[in-house]
Amino acid sequence: MRLFVGLGNPGAKYASNRHNIGFLAVDEIARRHGFAPWRRRFQGETSEGVVDREKVVLLKPTTYMNESGRAVQEAANFFKLAPADITVFHDELELPPAKVRVKIGGGIAGHNGLRSISAHIGNEYRRVRLGIGHPGVKELVHSHVLSDFAKSDRAWVEALCQAVADNAGLLAAGHDASFANKVHLTMQAKGFFDNKDEGPN
Repeated sequence: MRLFVGLGNPGAKYASNRHNIGFLAVDEIARRHGFAPWRRRFQGETSEGVVDREKVVLLKPTTYMNESGRAVQEAANFFKLAPADITVFHDELELPPAKVRVKIGGGIAGHNGLRSISAHIGNEYRRVRLGIGHPGVKELVHSHVLSDFAKSDRAWVEALCQAVADNAGLLAAGHDASFANKVHLTMQAKGFFDNKDEGPN
């Protein structure tokens, strides 16, 4: 079994924020793969299903971003999962919009959701870093992540979430590099990157 965690803040006020792209990604996985209806538990909302013959539980913590680890720890304890079985989808300032990187462990780059999760379950979980771009100066970061995506962003956000959902089976099977490459090629084919772009690595 795998636990896929989307990070975001609960409530309509935050639904379209850049900080909530993790929620958007797991919502699309649930839609694309016909998961069960969402239900409240583990200080969050969960939905269960199967992706390429692998059982997956999706979790959206409803604790607010900086307490996400409480929900993740509760779900991990219930299902008896190790950090290696957990994948966290989150916004990444240090990647250009629409870019994706996958890594296990490493730093948290100031991300409060990751800080909370690492404090509760350790650091060796998989992160799917979904690029939202950086506003350019540190002082604008807070308002940038808590602002809604611009209308001009909507096409790539939708395409990225669809590409993540389409290739989620590769993540469930532990084929991280193949997942990142397939998502990149899909986005490139749709015209979101220059053909000379260096790819996901």
